Parts: sequence; C-alpha cells; structure tokens
Amino acid sequence: MLYKRSSELFVEANKVIPGGVNSPVRAFKAVGGTPIFIKKAKGAYLYDEDGNKYIDYINSWGPMILGHAYEPVVNAVIERAKDGTSFGTPTELETKIAALAVSMVPNIDKIRFVSSGTEACMSAIRLARGFTKREKIIKFSGCYHGHSDSFLIAAGSGAVTFGVPNSPGVTNGTAKDTLLANYNDIENVKELFESNKNQIAALIIEPVAGNMGCIPPKKDFLRQLRTLCSENGTLLIFDEVMTGFRLAKGGVQELFNVDADIVCFGKVIGGGLPVGAFAAREEIMNYLSPLGPVYQAGTLSGNPLAMAAGYEMLKALNDDKEVFNRLEEKTAYLERGINVVLTEKNIEFSINRVGSMISVHFDASPVYDFETAKNGDNETFKKFFHGLLEKGVYIAPSAYETWFITDALSYEDLDYTIQAIKEVVIQL
Repeated sequence: MLYKRSSELFVEANKVIPGGVNSPVRAFKAVGGTPIFIKKAKGAYLYDEDGNKYIDYINSWGPMILGHAYEPVVNAVIERAKDGTSFGTPTELETKIAALAVSMVPNIDKIRFVSSGTEACMSAIRLARGFTKREKIIKFSGCYHGHSDSFLIAAGSGAVTFGVPNSPGVTNGTAKDTLLANYNDIENVKELFESNKNQIAALIIEPVAGNMGCIPPKKDFLRQLRTLCSENGTLLIFDEVMTGFRLAKGGVQELFNVDADIVCFGKVIGGGLPVGAFAAREEIMNYLSPLGPVYQAGTLSGNPLAMAAGYEMLKALNDDKEVFNRLEEKTAYLERGINVVLTEKNIEFSINRVGSMISVHFDASPVYDFETAKNGDNETFKKFFHGLLEKGVYIAPSAYETWFITDALSYEDLDYTIQAIKEVVIQL
C-alpha cells in the first residue's frame, strides 16, 4: 500500500502537535513506521487519506461496538446539534441516559457523567477517599486508568514499598499514596492490606485488563478482591472504561457476578463521542457536591451531543437481546482461526479472549499479568502488525493493547483476516 499522503500529514502534524499526535500510541513508536491518517470510516472499515481501506480491529479503542458511523447515533447527533451544541445547564437527555444506564448495570443507583475515562477514574478515587476518609489506594501493574497523577505510578518492590512516579510531573507526595499490586496475585494484595491496615480507601482494577493486551482475571480473583475490600472497609472500584457495555449489558459485574462499590465508564457509553461516567450506590454518590463535600465539576459534563450519542448506543445495546451473543460468536470464530494458523506455522503464541476483547501474545507461556505480558516477542509483533496493515487489516499498533471486535464485522471479513494472518506469518 502507498502511504504518501499520511506521511506528508505526519510531517506537518509534527510541526504543531507534540510527536504529531494527540495520544501517544497513535504515533506508531512501538511498531515503527509512520502512522496512517484516517479520512473516514463506515461499519467495520477505515479509509485513510491515501484511499486505502482497512478492516478495523481497534474501533476507536472500543466505542464502535456496532460499527463506525452507526446511523441512529449519527442521526441523533445531527438532530441534537440543530438545537445547540452546549448549554452548561441541565437537560432532560442527561436524566434519560442516566436512568437507562442505571437500569442496565447491577449494583448502581446513581451516575455522574464527565468527559473522559481519565476524568471518571480520577473522580472515583477522590470520591472514595472522601467517603472513607482514607488516603491510600491500590492499583495493579499494567492496568491503565488514565493519565491522572495517582495512576502514573511504577511498581516498587515488596509489600510495603510505595510506588514511584513513572512520568515527570508526578510528585513523590502523590506517589506515596499509591500502592502497587500484581494482577491476578491475591497473596500480594493481602500483603498490601496487612501492611497498610485501616489506610486504604480504594482498590481500583481493570476487571478484565486491556492495557497489557487482553488479560482475564483468574478464577475467583475478583471475588477474592471483593472479600478483602469488604473486610478492610475499602471501596472496590471497577474501571470498566473498556469493558462496560461491551462484555455484557451490565459489564463485568454481570459477567462474573461480582459487585463493585464504584464503577467507571467510558468509550461505549459515549457512542464514539468524548464521554466518561462513574456510578455507585446512593450513599456513596450522595457524597458528591452539591449534596456532599466531595467536589467534582465540568463545563462540558453531560454535553447534549455526547448524551444524544450515548443514549442511542445504550438503547441499541439494551434493546438487541442477541448482540452480545453475536459478538461472542464472531470473536470466538476469529480466535479459532488464528489459533489454527499460528499452530500450523509453529509460531510460539498464546491468545487471551474475553467476549469481544482479544489479543495475540507471541509467547507460548500463559499471559496473566504485566510481567508475563512483557515476555512476548515484540520484534515478531512489529512484523505481524505491518504485514497485516499492508493487507488492509488494522490492529492495535502495540503488543500491549487489546483488539476490539465490532458487530459490523461480517464472517467474510473474519475469513479475510484469518487468511491475511496465514500469509503474513509465512514471513515471520
């Protein structure tokens, strides 16, 4: 494929945007080469500025669960925009989408809308600290909860070691209140609770991880976390920015039958527009201003265009009783096909999948946390990525990102992808 126009645009972007991109993974630094610039998208496909067409397995990092330019969402945004794009005052639509979300997700009474997943997770942590009157939090290595200071923390060693900042601009004072745990390691989490008795306000986790590739929780891991948090007066926060309204109508709480105290949302809940949200039972949410002492605000929170898009998306997912079964079946079909191809070619690999999230790790050993994810052969992944790109298949440009499947994919698309993988791996 030719990428002349994309290359030219990247040169121009670098002159006025740091690194030429507004979010780092888009720069292709993990895989090399020049990022493609997208002109339009429809259904399961992307079209770049050079006229190339791609089957899309990123889907805007998750929101396009029903495909790009999904007609009910597009129409809702157009109609809403005719009456104004932002008011900074309450609208009926905010109540409608809030009521719908609360009806779909177990164990929540109230929800507040913000403008991003980062903002949702940041606000959830502040709320948890205010509600429990404690300061420390536990997060897991490899889980990404946005770029708020509390979350950009690298692991220390041992149960009593505080995290240290892994980005300039994050203070040591902030880092000291973040404790690092190993994903899927319940004994490690127990040690942290033992070493910090009555000090931990919240434990936040991607209940199905997507930022070190797709990594499912081990059997009973989430339930064990629920027990530990309940025993220690700590709030359990599920970061469902990726998984909410994607893995099931009620997200991971429904899928694994484990209740969280606070749930964070993003991506699907906005229908492709910038939306985040956090939700909990009434006694916790009423701790927020203007009812309670914990302050959180946002000029564009509940933006009418975003609420219109999100409402149509959630309504479609709520009304279609088979959509999650179709997503499961399509993703399982893709998994089986990839498995056959890579096995036949004697490639060392493992595949993780939960529902419509899937990732291929180029390592034969099981991948169950950040350390095992790092064992993958990144050089092989780079060749794999660029080989598929040349064949019109667009996967995440990083070995540490999950793929997201859309219902707009046809089985012909899946068969083409499997055949493309077969042709690419011959060159690995």
